[in-house]
Amino acid sequence: MIDPMDVRVVLLDSATAATLAQVLPLLLLTLMVELRRVEVHRRGRVRLTRTLLGVFFLIFGIIETVLVLSIDGTFIPFEWTDLVLALVIFGLLALLFWLSLLDAPSAKKRKHD
Repeated sequence: MIDPMDVRVVLLDSATAATLAQVLPLLLLTLMVELRRVEVHRRGRVRLTRTLLGVFFLIFGIIETVLVLSIDGTFIPFEWTDLVLALVIFGLLALLFWLSLLDAPSAKKRKHD
């Protein structure tokens, strides 16, 4: 007989999930540095650009959360510590998104201070 409480969902093996959970944030950081350098967040339709960046960060955060939850080899069931860490990472990604949209202080303002 099948036990309904013994549900296991495996999306990736644990080694792949662990590797992707470590590599993807580095790639995101590199991408954000380049986006800031070329000032994509200020070009064209600013609202549309920022909305697309927000959607990208949301999707990236969901993928990263799933990867962190899958590190032990199964997506469901997961350890509560995995969930807490995944939510912390999601919060840090939200902070990174917010910081990426801030304008750098002008050179005159920096000299004045």
